Amino acid sequence: MTSPGRRAEVLRLLRAADTPLGIAAIASHLGVHPNTVRFHLDALVSSGLAEQAAPADRRPGRPAQLFRAVRSMDPAGPRHYQLLAEILVRSVAAGPEPGVRAADAGRAWGRQLAGPPDDGEPVARLVSLLDDLGFDPGLRVSDDGQQIGLRHCPFLELARERAQVVCPVHLGLMQGAMAAWDAQVTVDRLTPFAQPDLCVAHLAPAGGGA
Repeated sequence: MTSPGRRAEVLRLLRAADTPLGIAAIASHLGVHPNTVRFHLDALVSSGLAEQAAPADRRPGRPAQLFRAVRSMDPAGPRHYQLLAEILVRSVAAGPEPGVRAADAGRAWGRQLAGPPDDGEPVARLVSLLDDLGFDPGLRVSDDGQQIGLRHCPFLELARERAQVVCPVHLGLMQGAMAAWDAQVTVDRLTPFAQPDLCVAHLAPAGGGA
């Protein structure tokens, strides 16, 4: 059984080397069997962290297998997308007309996600799109007309702190998708947190909303 940290040791050795290394050299340096090194090299190559290199000089016989680290950022490193989102949302909120700019960005996002018009019913398509994005949507009917209830917010933490930016993005998203489908219906307004567990998107004839 190989050590869990052995693969990292092989990668560190490749990264520290000025020239490509052979399997035997790596095994000797780490004090392990060549088959162990070969196993980890196969995994590193498959994940894009290492690559096989051609020998600098061609000699008679079978050439030695040489390997080097791929010079790139580690794709297995940590991600902090929420921090990036917070930075961008704060930047928009600090600028002029944050709601207008956020809605414009949402409409562009919605048009990109929507795809071309088809024969499908646009409200049903919008509900399906919102479901794919994690909003947990559902059609509702009230005295004000047809609505889409949103039971989950994929950006809940940001929406609670920066509703003036995040909620217009959601509204613009829905408007952009409906416009891309040439729908006769649009979302003219969004009521954030109409209930503690519900936001409400209000549908209206296209061209007649705010």
